[in-house]
Amino acid sequence: MTVAPPGSLGIDEILANARARLDRVGPLETAAAVGRGAVLVDIRPAAQRAEFGEIPGAVIIERNVLEWRLDPRSEARLSFADSYALEVIVTCQEGYTSSLAAAALQDLGLSRATDLEGGFAAWREAGLPTIPSSA
Repeated sequence: MTVAPPGSLGIDEILANARARLDRVGPLETAAAVGRGAVLVDIRPAAQRAEFGEIPGAVIIERNVLEWRLDPRSEARLSFADSYALEVIVTCQEGYTSSLAAAALQDLGLSRATDLEGGFAAWREAGLPTIPSSA
């Protein structure tokens, strides 16, 4: 068994800490938020989107560039990412990576960043619109 370095945290603790900072939203709350102007960001890789489908209107920003695209200070930011008050809801496939990503966005100062609890899978299970997979 490998012994962790002193003071380090396991991924379960890191995830719990991230989620403790978020006001996570379910699929119906997410749809309502998008209806009032929130930005839904899908961070799943292309292969997952192709296999499972997409949420219409979601902005695709893969996880490896998320912070650069949404930080209002970044020269690589997207045009709509010009305010720290931007309401951003991050989704992944099942709602794990999106929690970590939303917490990272809060670290950048985007205080209204959160994630879709249960991810794309929960959205689809709620019967909300999806673009079918290409698989």
